[in-house]
Amino acid sequence: MEQRLLWCEKGSLLGFIFGVIFIICNECIVQCNASIHEYRNEAFSPQSNAFFFHGGSEGLYASKVHGSADSSSTDNHHLKGKSFIRFESVTFVRTKESANKQSEMQQNTGLVEAIILEVKDRVRIGASFVQSEKICCTRNLSNSGYCTVGEVVIHKNPDNPDWPVRIKTFFNGKDEEATMNTKSININSSGMYYLYFMFCDPQLKGTLIKGRTDWRNPDGYLPGKMAPLMTLYGFMSLAYLVLGLAWFLRFVQFWKDIIQLHYHITAVIALGMCEMAVWYFEYANFNSTGIRPMGITLWAVTFSAVKKTLSRLLLLVVSMGFGVVKPTLGGITPKVFLLGLVYFVASEALELVEHLGNINDFSGKTKLVLVLPVAFLDSWFILWIFSSLSKTLEKLQIRRNMAKLELYRKFTNYLAIFVLLSVAWIGFELYFNATDPLSEYWQIAWIIPAFWTLLAYALLAVICILWAPSRNPTRYAYLEEAGDDFDEEGISLTSGALKVSGDVTVMREYDNVLAEDLEEDKRE
Repeated sequence: MEQRLLWCEKGSLLGFIFGVIFIICNECIVQCNASIHEYRNEAFSPQSNAFFFHGGSEGLYASKVHGSADSSSTDNHHLKGKSFIRFESVTFVRTKESANKQSEMQQNTGLVEAIILEVKDRVRIGASFVQSEKICCTRNLSNSGYCTVGEVVIHKNPDNPDWPVRIKTFFNGKDEEATMNTKSININSSGMYYLYFMFCDPQLKGTLIKGRTDWRNPDGYLPGKMAPLMTLYGFMSLAYLVLGLAWFLRFVQFWKDIIQLHYHITAVIALGMCEMAVWYFEYANFNSTGIRPMGITLWAVTFSAVKKTLSRLLLLVVSMGFGVVKPTLGGITPKVFLLGLVYFVASEALELVEHLGNINDFSGKTKLVLVLPVAFLDSWFILWIFSSLSKTLEKLQIRRNMAKLELYRKFTNYLAIFVLLSVAWIGFELYFNATDPLSEYWQIAWIIPAFWTLLAYALLAVICILWAPSRNPTRYAYLEEAGDDFDEEGISLTSGALKVSGDVTVMREYDNVLAEDLEEDKRE
């Protein structure tokens, strides 16, 4: 009865978790904007004496060719080398009450402004240059000649008088809608660009925005932060292919001496190869069309979550001595699978939000709730891995199995180095994000995810080298015979004078270890 209730509780938990993933997936698909930022009847927010809507922000490289982008052409050859922000059917919808207050014969009965600025020019929006917090022009500011009443205050850049860019759109008469003209703004300087839609007239309160804007870099639609990652994924696809070929040749050469652990390593290599290839294909498609291919992105996200999960499980079972110190994990197997399942769910949810949400090039706080569970589970994995390694090393030392002991000592040292590098990089990442809230260093931000990709590959390569198939599988394979515990190498390295038959102390220690192992399996 208790077991049935336990399974019911687990089923309810898993059902809840997968339900959350489904909801997140649904929300992300609805909100996914790619480099084509879509606005679906969204509202403006009050700020000081203005109302604003954030239309997008991306890192854009300067155009490689001169001239404006032709908004009537979508041919990739025509757009090649050009960087721009293009307004497509952007429409503002005000309330009926606001429209009815206007005169039918009057023109320009409401103004909405689209403002494009580079992040370094953010202080030029508003009246901060005259020690005022106002964003919209007041009569006092107008009388001083700084601006025009009813418009956003913009202090032009003397080095580039055309920036920040202001595009005005007026309502006419009692019209409830006002549509911007299709227009493209050419980008001639690399930088992080922000787009805001603003209005100053309180009578326009409740106005909604719909339509879209297209953001393009010289080599395609990938946002500036993401563009270098496409090259990285292409390179890593080849790196995994080389590792896979080397492992396959070794696998075939010593196929008679293969142990179960080798199949697990093969699976992780194959998943890594597929993950990098799918991400490269997804980025290439995104770069050429400006829209993320939902199916490919979902596959890439899932491959990534599965590979991360299996990689951590591989480290864990290797640390436990699976296939080397003991043939099975015993009663602890369900716990390992449960931890892997929970990590997969948490990782999948985080990846969905990161890759299917808005593609604005700044870090939002919404994914913090999903980052924390993944960070907690990663910490749990690390603690369990090192705890298992400690027990495995202790067992091998007592058994005098020096070949396996040396193997696990090397693995422990490498793993410790990777953990220290990870902790140091997390510190750098926190510092980087804290000191760059507006993504002013967007051109180097790609190195943060690139580091984790390279670190995972390096750790997998180390495991492949240490546990490579060979003609002498006894150095890492589990054997039931006593020879597994008392190999000649271990005896010679421990003491050349002692004889195994006469070493009563060692035999007692060996018997104690076997008894402890048996008791441990029973407890598990």
